[in-house]
Amino acid sequence: MPLIRDAHEGDLPAIVAIYNDSIPGRRATADTEPVSVDSRRDWFAQHSPQHYPLWVCESGIEIAGWLSMSPFRGRPAYAPTAEISLYVASDHRRRGIGQALLAKAVDQAPALGLETLLALVFAHNAPSLSLFRKFRFQQWGYLPKIAKLDEVERDLVILGRGQS
Repeated sequence: MPLIRDAHEGDLPAIVAIYNDSIPGRRATADTEPVSVDSRRDWFAQHSPQHYPLWVCESGIEIAGWLSMSPFRGRPAYAPTAEISLYVASDHRRRGIGQALLAKAVDQAPALGLETLLALVFAHNAPSLSLFRKFRFQQWGYLPKIAKLDEVERDLVILGRGQS
């Protein structure tokens, strides 16, 4: 069973490396160039184990993946809603890391005061869509041709899951 724990600042380089590793595949993020550790420090500081956590999953001595819950739209009425971001290192995919992280998010959401979980996933990212649907996330929205990656228009699926 993989170890999932709250991220600490020393994990940020590994978190950023996993994120940057996903960019060339053009399935998991709308970023087209790598981000720096320094550019992610404010984002890291916005997470709290008590409400919007950032978890890492360790496999052996390395971080194999991470999941963050972030405020949705930053307005008070949306406080019980979190947007999930989930990334797994390429050499750890298909080993249950994403499933373990998402299971923890679904399980812990009520204790975190979260009633609704959202995920924004590119329509061509079949593995991620399948993972979220496995955890009873439903399609709540569809934004056609919202992004352009390498001159290819891409659609975005909004997935949601309520706790009730």
